[in-house]
Amino acid sequence: MYRFRIHHCVGVLAVCLASCGVPAITQRAENRAVPASWGNGRDTANTSAIQWRSFFTDKDLANLIDTALNNNQELMITLQEIEIARNDIRIRKGAILPTVGAKAGIGVEKVGRYTSQGAGDASTEIEPGKEMPDPLADYTLAAYANWEVDIWKKLRNAKKAAVARYLATVEGRNFVLTNLVAEVANSYYELLALDNQFAIVKQNIDLQKNALDIVKTQKEAARATELAVQKFQAEVLKSQSLEFEILQKIKETENRINFLLGRYPQEIARDKENFLGLLPQAVSAGIPSQLLANRPDIKKAELELSAAKLDVKVARAEFYPSFGISAGVGFQAFKPSYLVKSPESLLYSLAGDLAGPLINRNAIKAEFSNANSRQLQAMYNYERTILNAYLEVSTQLSNISNLEKSYDLKSQQVDALTSSIDISNDLFKSARADYLEVLMTQRDALESKLELIETKQQQLNAVVNIYRDLGGGWR
Repeated sequence: MYRFRIHHCVGVLAVCLASCGVPAITQRAENRAVPASWGNGRDTANTSAIQWRSFFTDKDLANLIDTALNNNQELMITLQEIEIARNDIRIRKGAILPTVGAKAGIGVEKVGRYTSQGAGDASTEIEPGKEMPDPLADYTLAAYANWEVDIWKKLRNAKKAAVARYLATVEGRNFVLTNLVAEVANSYYELLALDNQFAIVKQNIDLQKNALDIVKTQKEAARATELAVQKFQAEVLKSQSLEFEILQKIKETENRINFLLGRYPQEIARDKENFLGLLPQAVSAGIPSQLLANRPDIKKAELELSAAKLDVKVARAEFYPSFGISAGVGFQAFKPSYLVKSPESLLYSLAGDLAGPLINRNAIKAEFSNANSRQLQAMYNYERTILNAYLEVSTQLSNISNLEKSYDLKSQQVDALTSSIDISNDLFKSARADYLEVLMTQRDALESKLELIETKQQQLNAVVNIYRDLGGGWR
């Protein structure tokens, strides 16, 4: 038996979307351009195009990054988000295709004799001389199909939105990669800096102990007082305390690196020598517009904006009627042996449904309004991401330049104070300088050496950060 049903949808096609009170969606995100340059006259070459293995030439650091990329839990979580987004595409794709299934059933039914169905069954003869069995069994074998015809591209736009979100998760993974590489590199350089600060403090303790021995000797010769001895002793104790503080920082940094590498605490392989001799990698910032192609977070925000636009189209399509087709074919009989008899046991159906909202459209209006608001959110997030990227690069370019000048001046300061230690010691031995001058000279020299190492670390970190901010590290 063929059936065709139409549900009346009076006035649905004439829905005025403007009556929903939704603000107009602007194109600000596409029309707002980044500045043409960084204002520093650099060329169009971009360091982010360099693979991280070529950018970080330290073998120990490269091995650490490799381990982090294989074991880091946050990265593994991101990979599962990609898998979830991929499965969502399959779900959306499946909604476009017809749903086909099969069913088999068996049942029994006993109706009253004095009912219309009971009277009809009693008067029906399937075969001459044989009455209808009572109770009546029911055996069914059938296949069925349902399909929503995607007239308004609602399902196809939903699939496109799922694809855009899948690609956004891929860019999210790349963003995690570039941050992970940068974090491992920054922590590694911090560890090297602490190692060298520890060595400087140990050398300074030896120097202070020698000065303490000299003061004790001078006291015995009545050329110095107990006050001088105690002052030098206090300075040695202070440096020894600083030694343990640095050891604790070394342990914390090692554990931070091990956490990034997804492993339990163990010693970090590294070359502790010649830290001050490390030369920061030369970087080229290119032009700001290259950020749009290189930064994973910008590409992720752009894809999320595209998905939000498609969500608005899907929400708008909910105002329109949907058209569905259902069909079924099979065999049904009250006795298994009759199932194979055709056409007597054959059943089939075909139905078309046209249905749409008529009276209560508030929920659809609310969802449409939410979709527009989410699109605006995605647009503002896209703008913010681009602005943040530009400012990060601009800050790091300035930082690299200023740190280079600062390091040169601090190097001269260290040289001057290192020379002044020997001078102050000679003057003190000849009673031409008091012990306070010696103490202050040693203290200033130690602080300047520690600051020099810290500035070198900041230089290396600034190069790592500009590489990350330009979009490098995920290739």
